[in-house]
Amino acid sequence: MSQQKVVLAFSGGLDTSFCVKYLSEDRQMEVHSVLVDTGGFSDAELQAIEERAYSLGVKSHATISKTDDYYQQCLKFLVFGNVLKNNTYPLCVSAERIFQAIAAAEYARQIGATAIAHGSTGAGNDQVRFDMAFRIIAPEAEIITPIRDLRLSREAEIEYLKNKGVEQEWHKAAYSINKGLWGTSVGGKETLTSDQYLPESAWPTQVSKVEPETITLTFIHGEIKGIDTEMFANPVDAIRRLTELAGPFGIGRDIHVGDTIIGIKGRVGFEAPAPLILIKAHHTLEKHVLTKWQLYWKEQLANWYGTMLHEGQFMDPVMRNIETFLADTQGHVSGKVHVQLAPHRFTVLGIESEYDLMSATFGSYGEMNNAWTGDDVRGFSKVASNQVMIYEKISNQ
Repeated sequence: MSQQKVVLAFSGGLDTSFCVKYLSEDRQMEVHSVLVDTGGFSDAELQAIEERAYSLGVKSHATISKTDDYYQQCLKFLVFGNVLKNNTYPLCVSAERIFQAIAAAEYARQIGATAIAHGSTGAGNDQVRFDMAFRIIAPEAEIITPIRDLRLSREAEIEYLKNKGVEQEWHKAAYSINKGLWGTSVGGKETLTSDQYLPESAWPTQVSKVEPETITLTFIHGEIKGIDTEMFANPVDAIRRLTELAGPFGIGRDIHVGDTIIGIKGRVGFEAPAPLILIKAHHTLEKHVLTKWQLYWKEQLANWYGTMLHEGQFMDPVMRNIETFLADTQGHVSGKVHVQLAPHRFTVLGIESEYDLMSATFGSYGEMNNAWTGDDVRGFSKVASNQVMIYEKISNQ
């Protein structure tokens, strides 16, 4: 009998390495691994992961680049919406997982696999994101989740691989690191507590810059297109350049505490210098060029967009509706934003834009009014306060 063909979403880490051995040897399946790159791997790393996949026994291995699609179809809307989950987290992992899952499912359909597997545990968000994407894109395929189904501990996985003759210093990885274009997540023993912070050694980028620097970011219709005098045709390159400039300051580090899709609280460390700077700079520019009601409704819809994305609902058509709204608000979001970088912090100094509504032509806040008179304001105040004045009089009879 021919072996059942299964596509495995593969990263080369402990969990997916276990899955290759378990699926190919214990379940006698034909394993085809696929790595979906969303901007977190160098060419050398991609080559090493491919070699590892074949050494573990996969029938074939494919690397699919989704970095540009990831930006165009998702990340730019996170900037447009100034999306920070719980006012903290730029959705580093949440955003990229759904793109990896969709690409893996599409690849499974392409090669005619009847099953799709992933290495998620039963305790986190990723299991839901992968399961949902697989069911939507390839509903006829069986979903196999060895780590979740067998309820394996890290130690049990290591022991299994050792018995299979797989040698690697798994115990050296005290922290779980997930690197992508939109930031790097860091998990360790401290993030399993409510009171401990990650030590300096746990952060992927060590602090090597101590003298403050000032940079100028150029936005065109809401997208980052320039840093200082250098302009970028592709915003992906600008994001990478900003990461290089700000990362060595230790900027963008924090711990996110959030509600998981499965209903429990979770903590994760992250290092995301470019997203945090871009979102803060973009938001400052918007506060100068958009009206108060544009800002208000953007905030409401963007918060909902981030929640839906975080919880694996990226493919719901309402997300396209929200993206249309967010994109439509960016017509005047063009200009320069000046940012000072310093160890462990950054400061948005100010903006320059031809669309700046803070124009001295109409008046200077707290000082001079040019487009109205004191009598205009006196009359407006009477009308604006009428209803509450009447309410107070009736209530106090």
